[in-house]
This record gives sequence, structure tokens and C-alpha cells, in this order.
Amino acid sequence: MTELQAEKRIEELSSLIDYHRKKYYLEDSPEITDDEFDSLMHELKALEAEFPKFYKPTSPSTRVGGYVAEKFEKVTHKVPLKSLNDVFSPDEVKSYLEKCEATLGHKAPFVVEYKIDGLSVSLEYENGLFVRGATRGDGQIGEDITENIKTVSAVPLELNEKIPYLCVRGEVYMPKKAFALLNEKRDENGETPFANPRNAAAGSLRQLDSRICASRNLSIFIFNIQDISGGPEIKSHKDSLDYLKKLGFVVSPSYDSFTSFEDIMDRIYRFGENRSSLAFDIDGAVIKADLYSDREILGELPHVPKWAIAYKYPPEEKTTKLISIEVNVGRTGVITPFAVLEPVKLAGSVVSRATLHNADFIAERDIREGDMVVVRKAGDIIPEILKVDKNHRNTQVPFEMPKVCPSCGEKVAREENEAAYRCVNPECPAQLSRSLEHFVSRDAMNIDGCGEAQINALIENGLVKDAADLYSLKAEQIEVLDRMGKKSADNLINAIEKSKEAGLSRLLHALGIRHVGKQTAIALSKFFGSLDALMCADVELLSQIDDVGEVVAKSIVNYFSLESTKHLCEKLKSAGVITEDNTAEKKSSKLDGSTFVITGTLPGMKREEAAAIIEENGGKVSGSVSKKTSYLLCGSDAGSKLTKAESLGVPVISLDDLLNMIS
Repeated sequence: MTELQAEKRIEELSSLIDYHRKKYYLEDSPEITDDEFDSLMHELKALEAEFPKFYKPTSPSTRVGGYVAEKFEKVTHKVPLKSLNDVFSPDEVKSYLEKCEATLGHKAPFVVEYKIDGLSVSLEYENGLFVRGATRGDGQIGEDITENIKTVSAVPLELNEKIPYLCVRGEVYMPKKAFALLNEKRDENGETPFANPRNAAAGSLRQLDSRICASRNLSIFIFNIQDISGGPEIKSHKDSLDYLKKLGFVVSPSYDSFTSFEDIMDRIYRFGENRSSLAFDIDGAVIKADLYSDREILGELPHVPKWAIAYKYPPEEKTTKLISIEVNVGRTGVITPFAVLEPVKLAGSVVSRATLHNADFIAERDIREGDMVVVRKAGDIIPEILKVDKNHRNTQVPFEMPKVCPSCGEKVAREENEAAYRCVNPECPAQLSRSLEHFVSRDAMNIDGCGEAQINALIENGLVKDAADLYSLKAEQIEVLDRMGKKSADNLINAIEKSKEAGLSRLLHALGIRHVGKQTAIALSKFFGSLDALMCADVELLSQIDDVGEVVAKSIVNYFSLESTKHLCEKLKSAGVITEDNTAEKKSSKLDGSTFVITGTLPGMKREEAAAIIEENGGKVSGSVSKKTSYLLCGSDAGSKLTKAESLGVPVISLDDLLNMIS
């Protein structure tokens, strides 16, 4: 591809991705699937990497993360981000409205909006371009989270009008579906689940590594203009939200105005009744004076405006009987307990199950079968047991986790310092479906057209018993399955065949080795070069790799010591799956044996480009400074990594020093 063709295609892709982002987030009418959208993004990233001169700061690719901050800088808000006074009853709402009417001398229109349960942030734009995002903090001073905010797809990086300056306030939240998937993964990995979507969103926004934030699928609603220069004259809150929508923001989904107490309460009640059906969490409703002229008269106090209040919904809790405690077996063998309840209506839906997370959770709350328990929905989505009513306890038998796997009958193990119990049998039937879903996923072997439905059909028809069996499938076996056909079968066979060339790093990630994620798989692939070499490695050798500690090393050794693993790897090799590292060949060996850490802003070069140079010349790049670090490549505005390197005596070099080393 020529430079001219690349520039044109990058512009086309950027425009196309922005178009589909708006269709999804602004209009709620997506025209393409998530996979198709991801394909466009992958193509854009590949072209920008090959032709970096055409990369722009407003590129949609900036949303995927990849920036690791040393720390968050402080930001002083030009306009304070104040909180609201809370009210909890209709009488308090009525009293508030009467006071406003007495001050104004007339009945004023008030806008009623959802009170999104998330994290408040400010976004700043100059000449239509996004320049900074900050947390609310204490209302006066927040933290600069610009790189993390860029990963939120609903945030426009460029407005539809080039306003000289605009500062808006919004609420970042985690959609209920994303929260459920995140906690499901944490449960499978034996990690402590997040308590609710708000905590998950807040924790995500404050990750120093923006890649983690990008993976959390956050979204945002904008609900206020904080400051504006050069825009149109705006006289009401409703007008401001209409204008923000025009600029490309996702604003509060409902913002009708009312003048009577009865109409305002009717809308508040309706919000409360429908909250369980919303895709996001709310914990109340906000009542705001609509007209800016009325707001000026009502005024503000140091920490709260007098022109708005928040009506808070009480958390809904119900008492019901815990009939039994049962367990599920996940992809990695984690055995997760759950409660089977007598059905009870809670937050608009009938609840008959509740998560119990792990054995420690059950023990801490002393939960037993037959107990009467208090249940609520955590974040209005996942039912959880708050406490036990021991006055009505009929059993004296504490719950114990099963000693053997309920699916395969193999022994269950619990490692030291871990909350999770696991089935250690990799051929466990309950693990097979989820293991295959992971194996074919995009970051693993990337077998397109092989989703959950197809995998379940293959298993139910006895066509696959492990991942290697995918490579012995024939089109005629697949086309007779439900919802398939000749074309779909042919496409799937072609995708399976293509995946053989994925390479060692993807294969290692696909195998689902405990504690081995995408980045660790890449490090293992580069260090050992082949699957055979890795399978022979011991803990001592594995621990020499920067991204591998003792816990990870033991997990890898344990995995490859299993006869079932050896059998699977032999089948994969026999099927023609590449089991060697097939990344780009090194340009030189001048940095062989050296491990680099990069910090600060490099002159005229991105950190990713410097990392590529190091790896092309045989070096390794790590994310943290340790005694194993050979050099700290340091630019301007370096932080804690420089301090640690100096304390450990690690040589500190500049970009010029690095280039001289390979010249």
C-alpha cells in the first residue's frame, strides 16, 4: 500500500468508526455487529502502526488504551464540581419546591433526570478537541485521568463544532451487562468480585494503566455545561442538553421539565419503578431548576447549589428462604457456590438465585441451607445475601465446599492464600465449553464464527472433546448442525485452518493456563521460542522472565506436567498448529540479554516505538523496575520509576544513548 492509499484509508476508517460509534451511543441504533466494529478498529491500528505519520491525537484508536501513568496529576477545576443536597421523601420534595416558589415569586419549571450511580468527571475541549478529563475529587481539585477518559467510547474526541472552549460535567458508569461479565471473570479467576457497578467504574477510571480501563467497557452521560466560550446563548438547562447532543455528547436519557409537585413526583416514581429495566444503575432522581435566570436568583452555597436537589431511593431488601447451596464449575476449574432461594420479587424482577462468591464469603456471614436470609440486588443487577436471620435458623450444619468436582468426580484443591476451590482436571466436561470459548476468542486463536452456540452444538454432538479436536472437523459434520449450513460450515473450517498460523504467543494464551494472560504469553513465546522448550522449563528458569513470578512459574510447570496437557499439545502439533514463536525477526542481537524499563516523555518518539526498537534488537521491555532491570530509558517528567532505578543502582539512559547502543 502506498502512503497516499494509506492516508486515504486511515481517514475513511476514522470517519466510519466515528459514524458507527455515534449510531451505537447517540442514536441507540447500531448498524453493524461488535465484531465488525472491532475489525474496523484493528485495521485502523495496523495502518497507523505502519504509517505513523498519519496518526492523529483524535484517532478512534486512542480509545483502546496502552498508556501507563506514573501517577495522576492534580487538576484545579475552573468551575467547582459541587454535590447536591439529598432528600428521601415526597414531603421533603414538596417543602423544597415551596421554598423555591417563595424565593422566586412564581412557580418555576424543574427538570427531572436520572441520578446515575457512577463517578462524576469534567471534560474540557479547546477549539472542538478533547484536551483533558478529570475526576471530581473534593469538588475543587481532582485528578487528571485524560488517557483513561479517552478509552470511554461515548466520549467524543472531537466535537461537531469548533467551540473555542467548553467544559462539561458527566457521570462515568459501568453498564449492568459489562459489570456482570467482569464479575463473572473475576469469580472464575478466584478474584474478589466488585461490590457494585459504581465501585467497578471508579476503580477502572483510577487505573494507572489505561489498557485496564479500556477493557472495562465504561460509558458516560453528560448532564451539565460547566463553562463555555464562543458558543450560542443558552437560557435553560433543557436547551443546554439539546445543544450538547448536537455537539456529539451522550446526555441524560430523560430530561423533561414540570412545574407541579404532583408531576415531578410522578416522574420520580416512574423512574423508580423502571430502574430494574435500565441498562445502567440509578440511585435516585435529580430535580433541577430549568431556567438559568431562576438559578441565579436561587443561588448557591459553598458546597451545594440551592437550585437542585437529589431524591434518593431506599435500597430494596427482602427476606426469603435459602433452599440450598449449589456450585458451578467455570472455565479455569473454579468452583463457585450460589444460593437457590424461594422466589421473591425484588427491584422489579423475581429473584430465585443469589451469588455466594466463595467459601470465605459463606463462612464470614455464616450462611447455611434452610436459613431465612435478607437479599438485595447489588447495583440493581446481581442478587446478593446481606445477612442471615438466625432467630429462625433450623439447621446446625455449616456449609462445606465439595471435596470432589460435581462434574467429573476428580479431587478439588484450594491453594494457599486463595479464596477459590478448583477442579484440577483439564478434561472436566463442565470446563470444556468455556475453555473452548476462550480458545477461539479474538485475543487467542481468533476463530471467527465459532461462538457459544456453535461450541455447544459441537460438544452435544460429540464432535469435540478438547481444543485439538477443532482441527479434525469436516465441513459435512458441521453443516448438518442447527443454524449452520454449507456456507457457514465452509467459513468455519476456513477460519479454523487459518488459526493454525496464529503462533506460539496466541496459542499459549488460548490454552488458558492459569495466571497466563496475553502479555505473559508473549513474553514466554519470545523467551523460549517453541512450545517444546517451554514444556521442559522448570520454576527457576521461568522465574528469570520479567513478567513471570514464582506463582506464575509454578502454575505453568504444573499445567505442563499433566498427562492430559501433553496429550493435547501433541494433538495440536499433529494437526499442524504452529507451536513456534513467529513474531518478526530481530534486526540485530545488540541488546540480547538486556531488560529495559521506559519512563517519562521521550523526545520525538512514543514509548511504543522505543519498545519496538528494543525488541527488534534483541532486548526485552518490562513495565516495572527491579534488580533484573538492565537499563531505565528515561525521558522528561519521569516519576517513581526513576527514583526506584536510582535506589537500585540501575543505569539510567536517554533515547540518544539507546540509539547509540544499536547504531
